[in-house]
Amino acid sequence: MNTISTYVFRQALGPLLAILGGLAAIAILTQGLNQLDIIITNRRAGFAFAWVTLLALPQLLSLILPMAVFIAVAYALNRMQSESEVAVLYGAGISRQRIARPIIQLAVLAALAHLAINVVVQPWAFKERRETFYALRTDVAASLIEEGAFTFPSDQLTLYARERGGGGELRDLLINDARPDYPITYTARAGAIATIEGRPAMVMRDGQIQRQTEDGTVDVLDFDRYVLPLDSGNFDEPAIFYLKASDRTLYELLMPDLTAHYDQGNIVRFQAEAHARLSSPLLSIALAMIALVTVLGGQFNRGGYARRIGIGAVIALVIRLASLTLQATAEEDVRMNVLQYVLPLVVILACGSMLGGRGARKRRHSLGPSLLQEA
Repeated sequence: MNTISTYVFRQALGPLLAILGGLAAIAILTQGLNQLDIIITNRRAGFAFAWVTLLALPQLLSLILPMAVFIAVAYALNRMQSESEVAVLYGAGISRQRIARPIIQLAVLAALAHLAINVVVQPWAFKERRETFYALRTDVAASLIEEGAFTFPSDQLTLYARERGGGGELRDLLINDARPDYPITYTARAGAIATIEGRPAMVMRDGQIQRQTEDGTVDVLDFDRYVLPLDSGNFDEPAIFYLKASDRTLYELLMPDLTAHYDQGNIVRFQAEAHARLSSPLLSIALAMIALVTVLGGQFNRGGYARRIGIGAVIALVIRLASLTLQATAEEDVRMNVLQYVLPLVVILACGSMLGGRGARKRRHSLGPSLLQEA
């Protein structure tokens, strides 16, 4: 890049980074509040909140990046217009295409970053995030058992622990299990909740079992170690863990496991997700082109470009929503996948024609050397 191109590039890069940071912060806060009910009840709340929030960032960046590019480019060019920098560049003989070149380069870099996020970062983050939530929901010791208080995971199960020790240990346990035909009472010196064969269970040691018999007597059994499955009520394990379309790599989307029942029923959805990941980066270039046409594509206006920028913003938003609609439609009809590429490419070609087509050059030549009459 020469000095002018570098200057224009930096004028758009700064607002882009600031906008991405602001929008990502708002989106992360919203995402964190959605999961607050799971996080605040877990003893690893601080770490869990920070980790799942960080893992949500790639998807949020992927969603807001095209609009962030449009806003940054429109802001930078409008500021340069209002401060007569664009007029000075025109007066120095610099063409509209030369001004647009560093903006397009920035949009291409944003598209490449978007593609890397979609193909590499987001699938890993989604998979890790889902596994983290799966583990959090099975960590029931901190969420359901309070020291010195009776807790009721279900109507037929009562638990009490006098205190909690290090490493999740529960001391002086009392458990009344009314799930069998005849209630059973467990007392133990210590215990802990663990996941055994994928199911939560209470592992107790140094305790006693009191079981009521059919004739009304009570059988007493001492034990050194006893495992009580906790497979009812709020101790239910989450639904069967599987990778959704957003959690899968591009290869897993395009080459699903046809022996798996879930994959067999979601092939079209996987294909729509794969094509959306490959086509959505083109939107960053398309919306940057819209911003260029919005600010540079019309006549010079001393009163500002608020109206044109407003119209351009509406068009950009409609195109972004249309791309999301096409992805949703492609989940039902595989033939719609091609339109996910056609939409941004048509916008790029149309805006490129408006920005630097033959008609613009003819009009520039007919106006003579005074370039301040157009912007």
